[in-house]
Amino acid sequence: MATKNVILTQDIIQKKLERIAYEIYEHNSTEPEVILVGIWDRGMILAQKIAGILQKIAPFKIKLIELRLDKQHPLEVKLSENTDLNDKVIILIDDVANSGRTMLYALKPFLQYLPRKIQTAVLVDRKHKSFPLTVDFTGYLLSTSLQDMIMVDVEGEEILSAYLV
Repeated sequence: MATKNVILTQDIIQKKLERIAYEIYEHNSTEPEVILVGIWDRGMILAQKIAGILQKIAPFKIKLIELRLDKQHPLEVKLSENTDLNDKVIILIDDVANSGRTMLYALKPFLQYLPRKIQTAVLVDRKHKSFPLTVDFTGYLLSTSLQDMIMVDVEGEEILSAYLV
């Protein structure tokens, strides 16, 4: 079994999510609505946590949508609901940004609309992008080797830790 080096504890993750929520609010304070799109499953858990924080601090309406795709073969992308995304602010949320491939393919359903802007948020950004994608809101930036893996440990709806394998 590979060793598990914890890089973020549950308490620190909560603080990182609060910071991300405040940054989202700061960058979108004049918007009437923000749509949080969580990539299933850990990204959706993070999106739900961020939505809960935003509901306490931001005056704008928050809509949550779940996005599903196979991260190994991400050609088919499905949203949990069909809604008009024209002139909307969309924030795509996932747990870890590795190569950028998952987030790039996750943008596919939004291409049939003309959103006002699309922003990205991740708990951990590894900075090993192979695809033209930048992360707008990052909880933790970590330089790793290409062989290292970052995992986010969840139990139900709780995010327990992030660790390096």
